[in-house]
Amino acid sequence: MKVTALNLGPLETNCFVCSEAGKAVVIDPGGEPSAVLKILRAEKLEPTHILVTHLHCDHIYGCKALAEATGAPVLASATDDFLMQTEVGRGGLFGLPLVDEFAYADLKPGKHEFLGLECRVLATPGHTPGSLTFYFPSQGHAFVGDLLFYRSVGRTDFPGGSSETLSQSVRSEIFTLPGETVIHPGHGPDTSVGDEKHHNPFFAGFQP
Repeated sequence: MKVTALNLGPLETNCFVCSEAGKAVVIDPGGEPSAVLKILRAEKLEPTHILVTHLHCDHIYGCKALAEATGAPVLASATDDFLMQTEVGRGGLFGLPLVDEFAYADLKPGKHEFLGLECRVLATPGHTPGSLTFYFPSQGHAFVGDLLFYRSVGRTDFPGGSSETLSQSVRSEIFTLPGETVIHPGHGPDTSVGDEKHHNPFFAGFQP
């Protein structure tokens, strides 16, 4: 699976184009999606799904335009739907622009198939109640949204956030993955399960 990262939108959110055998999924289109569409056209990729880790505005700004341009359905957790009634979800927080309304289908945690590959959709609440992680075990990639960053963690002071829940999600769902698993966060550089398990100051002394 090829993973191409783009920084989109006002908060430079990491958007990922994942491709395999001529098909693609786009994870967290957080801004105007022209750069995503350019990649899809240049590499002759058929987009099958738009996957959203959580319904914060900076991760979904491009959902409507990308869905309309490609016909790919948007999948997200309905547990986060209440956020669309708040400024952090619909936009307006810190003067950020409003989100163009879009339709999405509820994505439940469990085993799914994207790109012909097994994808384990993990429930990883804490940053938001409905935060999801997309883990491709055969490829060694985990897309965690704003749950975990390089040597840091996501903030929990927005509606529905919980530092205790976030910590439990990381310990039980992420740190139990193979150490070489590449972690793709919603902002900042990639990291790995092993690196964060041993060096993230928020989990000092963690014993798996």
